[in-house]
Amino acid sequence: MARARNPLAKLRKIIGQWPETSEKISHGAPTWWGGKKTFATLHDNHHGDARQAVWIKSTADAQDDLVAANDEVFFIPPYVGPSGWIGVRLDRGADWGMIESLLESGYRMVAPKRALAKLDGDA
Repeated sequence: MARARNPLAKLRKIIGQWPETSEKISHGAPTWWGGKKTFATLHDNHHGDARQAVWIKSTADAQDDLVAANDEVFFIPPYVGPSGWIGVRLDRGADWGMIESLLESGYRMVAPKRALAKLDGDA
């Protein structure tokens, strides 16, 4: 399966526009925080799963809906899946507009109130 072209740069561009985000390597993978909580991780062949994917904080309902709608692109990631996170395959022609929307939703779930006020122009 073809790899997405430079997904790390795309993710950095999307996430970098939001206040109080940071990126660190966690468990060997680029991971993003909104304040002190994680909301996204980029994985490439995580433990040999042959997937290039981003894992994004989500809700169990959204996770169920996305996997049911397209289980070729969306999946329940190990470890964090039971908490509602969604995996999005980047090697299957994923829609970057959808990914940006999912990332923003995940960010909003963890970001400090002051960061959300800045994002929404209330600060």
